[in-house]
Formats: sequence, C-alpha cells, structure tokens
Amino acid sequence: MPLRKLRKFLDSHGVRYFVVSHSPAYTAQEIAAAAHVPGKELAKTVIVTLDGKMAMVVLPASRQLDFKLLRALTGAGELELAGEKEFAGLFPECEIGAMPPFGNLYGMAVYVSEELEDDDEIAFNAGAHTELLRLSYESYKRLVQPKVAKLSLPMK
Repeated sequence: MPLRKLRKFLDSHGVRYFVVSHSPAYTAQEIAAAAHVPGKELAKTVIVTLDGKMAMVVLPASRQLDFKLLRALTGAGELELAGEKEFAGLFPECEIGAMPPFGNLYGMAVYVSEELEDDDEIAFNAGAHTELLRLSYESYKRLVQPKVAKLSLPMK
C-alpha cells in the first residue's frame, strides 16, 4: 500500500480498518464495481480551491458536488475544482486521483456530504487505483472532524 502515512495514523489511533484490493479502476463508478461496493457507500475525494486555498470535499460516488451549496456553506467568493497538476504535489505518496479523504493529514479543510452519514462504514481510495480502505464512519468522523452538510446532487 503506497499510503503508509494513513495506515500509521489509523494504527496510532487504534482504528480497525480493512484493505480491499481490486483490479485497476479510475472513476468512482468503476472502483465501486471492481471492489463490489455500492456507489452510495463509496466515498470519492474532490479537491477544490476556496478563495485560492485547497480544500477537500468528500461525496458518495453516486453523487456530484453542488457548487452553490458548498459556496453557501463556506462563504467562499471564489470556488473551483482544482486541477490535478495543482494538487498532485500535496499527496506525494498517492497516485493522482486516488487520495484518501483525510485532508487533516495534509493541512486541508474537509467537507463531507451528509449522505455519507447514512452508512455505518465508509470506503475510499487508499492512495492507489487498486486499493480501498473500509472503516467505520464514526472512526472516520472522529479522526478527520469534517464539516458535514448537504453538498451534493444526484449524478446527471
């Protein structure tokens, strides 16, 4: 697993987690299918810039970010998706696009879509396009302390 930093963090907090290996997949829907995880239970990480500062938004794979809701929550004047080149250096141990939703480990604010609170577990990319981590949502929330709000819409 390329993400030693996350595993060390989870281990140091006594969090029980499972590693799920799967065939290479790159979109949230492909990952959910490859790992046999329902799209609503798989969390995807979206990197945005809020007034020029990087932040992480975590959504169910089956939903899309609602920029109006995020802007209202954060009060940001300027809000846009960050390009891969902009954030790749922030996650040096991760494959691009496979960042786990632990922005707190990288000094980033984390915003979580409230739909993820409906499940007992959260599953997400573990730094590679071939691995997921599963852990209790309560453990995730306790460690990350994200701002939870309505942030997403059904996929079009």
